[in-house]
Amino acid sequence: MTVPEQTEHLILPGVLTAEQAAETVAALLAVQREDGALPWFRGHHLDPWDHTEAAMALDAAGEHAAAERAYDWLARHQNEDGSWYAAYHDGDPDRPTDRSLETNFCAYVAVGVWHHYLATGDDAFVDRMWPTVFAAVEFVLRLQQPGGQIGWKREADGTPVDDALLTGCSSIHQALRCALAIAERREEPQPDWELATGALSHAIRKHPERFLDKSRYSMDWYYPVLGGALTAAAAKERIEEGWDRFVVPGLGVRCVLPNPWVTGGESCELALALWVMGESDRALEILQSIQHLRAEGGMYWTGYVFEGDRAFWPQELTTWTAGSLLLAVAALGGDEATTAVFGGEHLPRGLEPDCCR
Repeated sequence: MTVPEQTEHLILPGVLTAEQAAETVAALLAVQREDGALPWFRGHHLDPWDHTEAAMALDAAGEHAAAERAYDWLARHQNEDGSWYAAYHDGDPDRPTDRSLETNFCAYVAVGVWHHYLATGDDAFVDRMWPTVFAAVEFVLRLQQPGGQIGWKREADGTPVDDALLTGCSSIHQALRCALAIAERREEPQPDWELATGALSHAIRKHPERFLDKSRYSMDWYYPVLGGALTAAAAKERIEEGWDRFVVPGLGVRCVLPNPWVTGGESCELALALWVMGESDRALEILQSIQHLRAEGGMYWTGYVFEGDRAFWPQELTTWTAGSLLLAVAALGGDEATTAVFGGEHLPRGLEPDCCR
């Protein structure tokens, strides 16, 4: 299969041509280490969440062997308690730079594994990765609070941080649903996970007071939709409420208020959330608005300051920014694995505890 054939569904008017898609995929592959690690860029750090997102982008581009190497990296370097460190220098497992253990970072492996399975149909891969996914989910759920929300992390010394982040928990919600799908595929029911997923969903939908107030951040605005906890009218109401605060017409999505800074990753994730809601036209507009972030060679600047200096900032071209764009384009292009993982129509929803119904 040629690269243009692999990336046919990544062609999107005003966003990517076939040649541009192939260039971006090649640029991602060039950053990947031989051992499968996908750091932000060479010489910077790797975190498990963004590593997984970049691997998913490679699968969306048909680079399944490269994506599998990325998941093998996670399996080889998982800690005994099911976690990963928050950051590793250049993806070197012997050089962790942040030894805290973030729950949403650890949970996301389930999203990537299920996405890879849907892209390849490789049952042997699922069997091989099941112990990794199982251990990661168990680590995460040990930090679930009585209200359903999940604590942010464990400190490097093992101390649990019970405070919960809405963005992180929304991502975990998607991950738990994917983990349940993997368990169903293996015919290994996980009733505790089902209850945990239902309780988390209820907390996200009904109890904002159980999460730290990070409402200045655009991720807290759209992630309950992207993670599948808010749907239908509730999703539309939330997106409309924050639209004028976070969207800068023609430039993209602010990362945090009131800073005059739009970022590629947040813009692409909002586009994915809009696609989930069935608003492909608005999703396309958002993706078209950030083409000023595309750099020579096919990667994307992390963000742009649109007042004062009017400059790309920081001066970095990150795998996760390119990965988020490829995934958003893949969803709009109808890539089956990507639409299934983010659309969530066939993902298990979990069971709400009796007290929450």
